[in-house]
Amino acid sequence: MKQKFTKIFYLIFFLSISLYGYTQSLDQAKILYNEDEYEEAKPVFEKLVKQSPNNSSYNQWYGVCCYETGDYENAEKYLLVANKRKVMESYRYLAMLYTDQYRFNEAIEMWDGYITMQKKKKDDTSESEKNMELARNLLRMQDKTEDVQIIDSVVINKNVFLEAYSLSEESGTLMSYDDFFKTEKNVLSTVYMNQKEDRVYYARLSENGSYTLYSQSKLLDAWGDEKVLIPDNTKDDNYPYILSDGITMYFASKGYESIGGYDIFITRYNTNTNSYLAPEQMGMPFNSPANDYMMVIDDTKGLGWFVTDRNQPEDNVCVYLFIPDPSRKRIEGIEDHEVIRRRAALVSIKDTWKDGADYTELIKLAHTDLTQKDVKKERDFEFVINDKITYYTLNDIKSHEAKDLYSEVLNINKQIESLNNKLNDIRSSYTNGNSSVREQLKPTILQAESQLYSLMEKARVQEKKARNAEIRQIGIK
Repeated sequence: MKQKFTKIFYLIFFLSISLYGYTQSLDQAKILYNEDEYEEAKPVFEKLVKQSPNNSSYNQWYGVCCYETGDYENAEKYLLVANKRKVMESYRYLAMLYTDQYRFNEAIEMWDGYITMQKKKKDDTSESEKNMELARNLLRMQDKTEDVQIIDSVVINKNVFLEAYSLSEESGTLMSYDDFFKTEKNVLSTVYMNQKEDRVYYARLSENGSYTLYSQSKLLDAWGDEKVLIPDNTKDDNYPYILSDGITMYFASKGYESIGGYDIFITRYNTNTNSYLAPEQMGMPFNSPANDYMMVIDDTKGLGWFVTDRNQPEDNVCVYLFIPDPSRKRIEGIEDHEVIRRRAALVSIKDTWKDGADYTELIKLAHTDLTQKDVKKERDFEFVINDKITYYTLNDIKSHEAKDLYSEVLNINKQIESLNNKLNDIRSSYTNGNSSVREQLKPTILQAESQLYSLMEKARVQEKKARNAEIRQIGIK
């Protein structure tokens, strides 16, 4: 009897010790979890969820650890188990996971569920509603993904990413802010110098604490006449680059309803107002929920670069090389949404390649230093002066007055092109719409057509003035 009692005693003792160790492990894992030490907590929750696969809390904790450590496949698997049991935080984490994976419809659904549960608990929903609106914006942008050919990429330390850019001589020069201004302030910006080396564009911290875009001109042997390019910004504007037309500027910004960190924007200088037009956000795959910046297009090489920290560890970025398309044509005629998702998310650059295309020579050209003597005759436009003289670039124009006037012509022509595209969309809606829709669109079409004719006449007059100014300069009859 005594022997039997002893066995029972030891059995209870060992069970108590095991239970104590089990509880201690769980408590330790929860402490690590609450301190965001997900890598350390993950093995404990993995063991627990295998022992109790239906435990909603274990699935939730392990799923979060998987998400926070980049194991998205297991994160979704275990978070979905918790989600079926209405664990509130599973909605939020699944929404973030689906956003990361460009599954924006599913992200919206999860945010909606999370907000519903917040309202029941009378929690503040403002942040969640912002995230849901962001997911909606991302979905709209994904539907307009551009059909761009991205032909190469390189992962590089973010502190030296400019080393991946190799511009031709006529496309100007890029350097870091600290190198150009010879400071040790660690200003996180770049400087673009034009081909003539008489103007620079850059960003630095302004009085409001945000990075702001500036330019300076070379006055004799010194830089000066600093000017703000886009005033009244409340969030960082940075990484400017000016195309060879002297009018078009690419830059990155955290404002203007960016979809995540820095986004890439394009704007053009309006010579009538001496200011830049409202910035236009570039589409996917150029922009993403991560930081995207430093869009550069080398007109001479016919190539472009941009940099992003999407899917990269903290110290690295990826620089993509692409073939610019001025028309910015969207991907069309593809019903498989998975194809669009992959193209928008840049899952593989090979998805963007055209059948049978060989990009070997273009990639080689991207890394080739081109001087002016290597450059073939550029043809940005045709500006006929007389029967014997035709100009093809702004650098061909001798008269400063004529150059300013023709720059305005180019700016107006871009407005004409944009308005024409808008008119085509409206006319298409008019053609496909019912009588009510047509009645609503008719005044819009008439107004746009009137504006278009006015712009075309203005361009004609300015071109004539530019031609006359150039004739006076070069002294021909």
